[in-house]
Amino acid sequence: MDKGRVIYIAAVVLRNEAGEALTVRKRGTESFMFPGGKREPGEPPVETARREIREELGLDLRAEDLDSLGTLRAPAANEPEHTVECAAYAWRGTLGALPEVRAEIEEARFYPLDSRAPEIAPLTRDVVFPLLLST
Repeated sequence: MDKGRVIYIAAVVLRNEAGEALTVRKRGTESFMFPGGKREPGEPPVETARREIREELGLDLRAEDLDSLGTLRAPAANEPEHTVECAAYAWRGTLGALPEVRAEIEEARFYPLDSRAPEIAPLTRDVVFPLLLST
């Protein structure tokens, strides 16, 4: 795959008491995905994840509360002909309610892990949800 067409990101799975996963939709887009974002040069993936969660949701997660789900790939939801390579993490905590959205985030929603809703980004729906259901 052409390296220029890969977007390197980090994202976090945050779940509520019902086990549903938090997804967010960025302003001007239609797809819901896990909160997270693009890595800065030289930034460790776990720090990217923490920074993005702080910026997008105002939550200050501790690195020791994030379990790695591995590096996962899927077609990018918002960039045609691109792939995302995601350092994915699962937060050990539980959200009581939808957090307040900030920065470029327009909307947040919880989805059950077995959801196949078309508005869910491919990485979330086709890769991470099945991974979480299998563990």
